[in-house]
Amino acid sequence: MAEQESDFSKEYSDDRFWEKVKAFAIKAGREVLEKALTMYYCLQDPDTPAWAKAIIIGALGYFILPFDAIPDMIPVAGFTDDLGVLAAALIIVSAHVKQEHRDRAEEKLREWFGEVSPET
Repeated sequence: MAEQESDFSKEYSDDRFWEKVKAFAIKAGREVLEKALTMYYCLQDPDTPAWAKAIIIGALGYFILPFDAIPDMIPVAGFTDDLGVLAAALIIVSAHVKQEHRDRAEEKLREWFGEVSPET
């Protein structure tokens, strides 16, 4: 798995992450974006250890990659592989995911999808 992570990590950059998210937000769906954003904010946290950041970068690199196992352009199925990779990575690094990371991801999703906060 480490070999795959290093291959996909070459695809990761902050700019490419945000370009992908903006271009495919609706098509990817909330569940995929929630995981991607949660890991993105965990990656930005200086408290996250280097090994966890390497896993996150690998998973986000896979997400960014335009041609992966199931091309993102395929309706319905296009992001299922991305979801699997993101979910697996999130499980591996879950001990380092803070509520703050999840809250920031939720806030961004509400902003994009126009959802009302549960507190209101």
